[in-house]
Amino acid sequence: MFFGNYQHALDNKGRLVIPSKMRDEAGDLLYIMKGYEGCLSVFKQSAFQNEIQKINALPFNQKNARDYIRMQLSSVVELEVDKQGRIQLPTQLLSDYSIGKSVVVVGVVDHFEIWDANAWAQYLKDNEGSYETKAEVLPIIK
Repeated sequence: MFFGNYQHALDNKGRLVIPSKMRDEAGDLLYIMKGYEGCLSVFKQSAFQNEIQKINALPFNQKNARDYIRMQLSSVVELEVDKQGRIQLPTQLLSDYSIGKSVVVVGVVDHFEIWDANAWAQYLKDNEGSYETKAEVLPIIK
């Protein structure tokens, strides 16, 4: 399970050191793809397979489903974790999401997200005030 948030810097080659608390959970092979609200989503193999099953269940004969499937799967890149616990982030995805050298890695249960540090700070600013209101309307299982 992934949780927490960690400030990191990409090296000159665009590599990210996976936070040590996430490294064992991540494994040796990861899948990165478009995320939401301007981040990149990174899945370990088993979680990625679960995502693929959800995508396979979408009705391809409906335009919204086709659009989503194409946009999502065309962004997927398989990443190998090197011996130093680093992943090489795809230049195109970094550019598409305006992710600079300073990043925040955010754990969200079955995957982790990579945010540009400024974008994460803005996201927090925009959303922290409505945290309790949003929680009140969600069907949280107790």
